Amino acid sequence: MIEQLFGSKTRVKLLNLFFGNPNRAFYVREITRRIDEQINSVRRELSNLLSIGLIKSENTNNKVYYEVNQKYTYYQPLREIFGGDSLAGNAKAKDSQDANLPEEYKSLDLKSIGHIDLAILTGQFTRDESSGVDFFIIGNVNLNALNKFVAELEKSEGKNIRYTVMSLPDFTYRKQIKDRFISAILSSKKQILVDTHSLLEKMEG
Repeated sequence: MIEQLFGSKTRVKLLNLFFGNPNRAFYVREITRRIDEQINSVRRELSNLLSIGLIKSENTNNKVYYEVNQKYTYYQPLREIFGGDSLAGNAKAKDSQDANLPEEYKSLDLKSIGHIDLAILTGQFTRDESSGVDFFIIGNVNLNALNKFVAELEKSEGKNIRYTVMSLPDFTYRKQIKDRFISAILSSKKQILVDTHSLLEKMEG
């Protein structure tokens, strides 16, 4: 039904990808692999979405990257449709450690790692290398389970992932002393996978 409303299966898949991954950018061949559609169809729909300002593009290292334009007039209502960012969804996210996971990561068992207060993607995921890390986790986790999760994530992404994990008390202390690494992460461009108690909002407040 939603495909009929928006006129194209490829367009709906693109909207799900972009709104489900705010702050992330993808190049064309990566998009075709993720949504499993023909490249010509993807290029056509990207051009349509660019023309109305719903997505934006940037050329980096001879590749054109595309990401959702969060300043688009109807960004928030569209994200409620395609990104699951509704009031009900936000309330549910506080009780579920994987409620905010993008659809492509639903097969990865993030809960198996342990108790997670915060998990974010940054670095090469968001094309912001200021943090020096790609995956950052705060919580009480099982390191063997974390290593397995990262291995599965690397397989899904097709790239090596740099990650850091720390306890909440350690993070709190390092934030208080204005640790450069923590400051860089907080100021970096990022995608939130888990924020169990709106912790990131409190950190940056």
